[in-house]
Amino acid sequence: MDFLAPLKIDELNSGVSTGNTILTAHGERIASHSPVDGKLIATVQGGDKNDYETVIAKAQAAFLEWRTWPAPKRGEVVRQIGEALRTYKEPLGKLVSYEMGKSLQEGYGEVQEMIDICDFAVGLSRQLYGLSMHSERPSHRMYEQWHPLGIVGIISAFNFPVAVWSWNAMLAWICGNVCIWKPSEKTPLCAVACHHIIAEVLKRNNVPDGINGLVTGGREVGEWLSADARIPLVSATGSTRMGKAVGATVGARLGRALLELGGNNAIIISKHADLDIAIRGSVFGAVGTAGQRCTTTRRLIIHDEVYDSVKSKLVAAYQQLRIGNPLDENNHVGPLIDKDAVIMYNKALEACKKEGGRFIVEGGVLDGDGYESGCYVKPCIAEVESHFKIVEQETFAPILYLMKYNTLDDAIAIQNGVPQGLSSSIMTLNLREAEQFLSANGSDCGIANVNIGTSGAEIGGAFGGEKETGGGRESGSDAWKAYMRRQTNTINYSTQLPLAQGIKFHV
Repeated sequence: MDFLAPLKIDELNSGVSTGNTILTAHGERIASHSPVDGKLIATVQGGDKNDYETVIAKAQAAFLEWRTWPAPKRGEVVRQIGEALRTYKEPLGKLVSYEMGKSLQEGYGEVQEMIDICDFAVGLSRQLYGLSMHSERPSHRMYEQWHPLGIVGIISAFNFPVAVWSWNAMLAWICGNVCIWKPSEKTPLCAVACHHIIAEVLKRNNVPDGINGLVTGGREVGEWLSADARIPLVSATGSTRMGKAVGATVGARLGRALLELGGNNAIIISKHADLDIAIRGSVFGAVGTAGQRCTTTRRLIIHDEVYDSVKSKLVAAYQQLRIGNPLDENNHVGPLIDKDAVIMYNKALEACKKEGGRFIVEGGVLDGDGYESGCYVKPCIAEVESHFKIVEQETFAPILYLMKYNTLDDAIAIQNGVPQGLSSSIMTLNLREAEQFLSANGSDCGIANVNIGTSGAEIGGAFGGEKETGGGRESGSDAWKAYMRRQTNTINYSTQLPLAQGIKFHV
């Protein structure tokens, strides 16, 4: 593959790094097979506990210096990282597509998200604002300021193998923290490539070695990060099951956990909707990344007056989908990440049928020319009832559930009636419906959209969800505060020592 050469994948067989230095690793080897064609791309030497301790020690030492750099100077380093990512956007985007299986345009888009968060972080480096408050005591001044936490552990998922890490790392660095990244063992090469790209920038700027740690490996690496009291914040992206384990472990030591977990996202399609927009948003939301986004549209809640029309338009749109190699830009849908994901897809189809679901677009696993990896499946659509157990679960695959509603209150209740609370949307041209959906009586999700789908997010807004989605917020708005500790300061510049609340104390 020509795109591997600029990333020097063949030279980067170690999956342990301190940022400026790629270390000799001593853990188990991780083989990365592409779900596109089933071929072995490369192997990575994972880290063992001793390698992990080396990375931790380097991070601790680096933090003592990095936190003293002025935030705008740290921002300049991040600006250069953004420029390096622009240079490597094409080969890195192709690697994301090939190793993970998402479409080439989505691979490029993921790298663009990294570039965008760099730009956002550069501006933020001059805007880490605190507040000033009036004291009740004369000749006193009160204010608050924000300080870095220390080491930030980042556990990322396979479906966004580089972007979500960058959401965390760029903000953490701007705030003066150092990072240790545990990438998904399903997409280790993307992480190693990112470290190679960024190492050049760090060395050029004499950044202390250790701010950008990497330890590839299996579940045990995440367990080390979660249980390590030297790591004040662990940011974890993945399944709800994984997040509960991380949250419990981090909470037991009174650390901080920033969790971005499962989604079971719905679009409400009103009788007042622009159906062309509704169909376009629903189809991309359901089949983009082969249904492997946490913001994937999994449920359509459709007003009964337009239900038949929407259904027929969806069936027609699905007939036009092209499934195949994601590096071919003519294809809409690539493979699932691996055969385990295919098994989960098939189990969901069986469960849906068992509960009484009726498939109007049949699913199934594809084989034959172009599908040799065994990871390609058909996007499918099922008519269901909202109370079906399978509908309450998140299946990381392109399965779309359709159900009817009559009143908006009913539709909102159906949408909110699942354990997850990440992304949501309503398609309507009725202002009252839109405002109700966005009100306290509306969507209970962290993201609520009007006339756009559930899938995708701009880096300017805080990203995250409620309930079993974990409650974390990453990326834009004031999400930077999660990576810092707040300190309230009071300065007495008088010759007296008046006490608060008028207390008198004489000695």
